[in-house]
Formats: sequence, structure tokens, C-alpha cells
Amino acid sequence: MRKLVYGMNMTLDGYVSVVGDDIGWSGPPGRELFQWWLDHERATGLSLYGRKLWETMSSHWPTADRQPGVTPAESEFARIWRDTPRVVFSSTLGEVAGNARLVGGDAVAEITRLKSGDGGPMSIGGATLAGAAMRAGLIDEYVIAAHPVLVGGGTPFFTALDSWVNLDLVETRTFPGGVVLSRYETRR
Repeated sequence: MRKLVYGMNMTLDGYVSVVGDDIGWSGPPGRELFQWWLDHERATGLSLYGRKLWETMSSHWPTADRQPGVTPAESEFARIWRDTPRVVFSSTLGEVAGNARLVGGDAVAEITRLKSGDGGPMSIGGATLAGAAMRAGLIDEYVIAAHPVLVGGGTPFFTALDSWVNLDLVETRTFPGGVVLSRYETRR
């Protein structure tokens, strides 16, 4: 069975974006944090995206390595991003490009099917999509990169749940600029 990992940058008060889907609160990631996310992407066998995250990522990473001033790490991330298979969940998009396929039906059923297969870990991104997987008990690991900023509202990292989910802390690390990364595994 494949492992499903939900990880994103978030504000200290728990939001992945502010009203209007603005993620400008995070600024560009520092070199060490970017390297951590690059290593995470490299270890991912399949990426699952909600529509909003897909639109954000696909507007930049397909050609990011051809932009002026790109760092070697950014160039490598762009290459890995293009090469990693992705499943995009959306009922409003008509098509997706690159190494991606579109699913417009039951996200929980498809994620359950994908988890039961063979392969490397899967990452899930986008708070709405991850929230559905969270409520269905499908998330195996949470990765939280908490930035030292309070925004007061927006799209929360976590969704409302019907019951508790017990977690075990498996890693914590502080990055320059005060970003604290924590990884938790779901206790089964």
C-alpha cells in the first residue's frame, strides 16, 4: 500500500493562503527550506493536486528552469516536477497538460484506489482536496512548514473532522527565518 503525505507551507495561525488565494505571506523560501521541499519532491512517486494548487504550480514550474537567474536547485525542482506523474482533481477543468491526468469524479474513491497500488509515496496538495482525504482517514503523514506570520484568516491547512486523529511526531527542524517544519505520522 502506498503512503499518502500531505504537506504545505502554512502561517503560524494555520492558513495556507489568505482571502483571495494569496500566498504572498510566505515570500520566497530560503535555500535550506527549498532544498527540503526539493528532496521531498524527489522522493514522491505520484503527486495529487487540487485545482487551485495545480493552476499555481503549472503556471510556473513547466518552464521555470529556463527563466533568467534560476538557481541550480530551482532548475532541478522544475525537472523533477515535470517528470513526476500527477493526478489533478477538478470538476471545472477541461484538460491538464504535461505529465498529468485529470479526474473529475469521486476524489476519495480514486485516492483510495491509488493508495492500494504499488509504487513510491504519494503527495497530496491543496487544502480542499487534502481535507477530503483527511476526513476519509487516508492521510498517513502530515508535513507542516509553519512560517512566523499571523494572517487572521483564509484557507486553513486542516479541515474539520468528525473524530480525533492521533499522530506521532517523527521530525522537527527549524530553518533560517524562523520556519519550523514538523512531520507527523498517523497512528494506526
